[in-house]
Amino acid sequence: MRVSELLRKTARGFSRAKLHFGHGTHNAREEAAWLISSVLGFLLEQELNSRQVRKIEALARRRVRERIPLAYLLKEAWLGEHAFYVDPRVIVPRSFIAELLRDRLSPWLTREPKRTLDLCAGSGCLAVLLALEFPNARVDAADLSPSALQVTKINIKKYKLGKRIRAIRSDLFGSIRRHKYDLIVSNPPYVTTRSMRKLPKEYRHEPSLALAAGSDGLDLVHRILAEARRHLNPGGLLVCEIGGNRRALERAYPRLEFAWPETSDPGTVFILRREQLPARANRR
Repeated sequence: MRVSELLRKTARGFSRAKLHFGHGTHNAREEAAWLISSVLGFLLEQELNSRQVRKIEALARRRVRERIPLAYLLKEAWLGEHAFYVDPRVIVPRSFIAELLRDRLSPWLTREPKRTLDLCAGSGCLAVLLALEFPNARVDAADLSPSALQVTKINIKKYKLGKRIRAIRSDLFGSIRRHKYDLIVSNPPYVTTRSMRKLPKEYRHEPSLALAAGSDGLDLVHRILAEARRHLNPGGLLVCEIGGNRRALERAYPRLEFAWPETSDPGTVFILRREQLPARANRR
């Protein structure tokens, strides 16, 4: 059997099973290609031996029968060109903030940050990207979940960034105390209560602590906006991802002048400067 044949067969199986995607791929063919290339790393016309075929087919069966995200089966997820270790202790990385970091947050970031924070770090993927994009910066990676921070530390070690990234257990800014940053990025939980009830089986393998965010999906965002100013240096930036909750956010904070940078899913990430944030971001 050739890789191209197995790709078609696996993609057909995923399509017939009516799987849900969104953990790094968008359709059955992309998912099949990721699975096969992760196991093999070979060209499409490379011939497979029986052991390789059995391994791929076994993983494909689990993907169909158990509806486990492929990232968990492979223990890897990608953001751009960077691969990260993942398992069910963290959500599968898929932040649009990664797109903005590739451009170093231009034009909003006007000076090289010396100290940065990844709030709600999960796998630590954004903390790693911060360290890679800003080689002179120190990075804190904060998360409430001790098990998530174990995964964060795996990725810090994977990229040999232990001297520059510090993992901190913190309920948002709770353990940050008086530390201040030039840049804070956050991809907090933002799934509404209603959407949580409708999640496909694939998403139910992810920790609900990293997804659920109350009736408007903004429970943590409200807290972040209330506290972020105290933890930003003058001219510092807050960059936060909120999924599809832009309308609810702008209704709640009509006086805040949110910037909405262009990403592949527009209107999902906002940027605010420290000076735009009130001492406490009171809602309407």
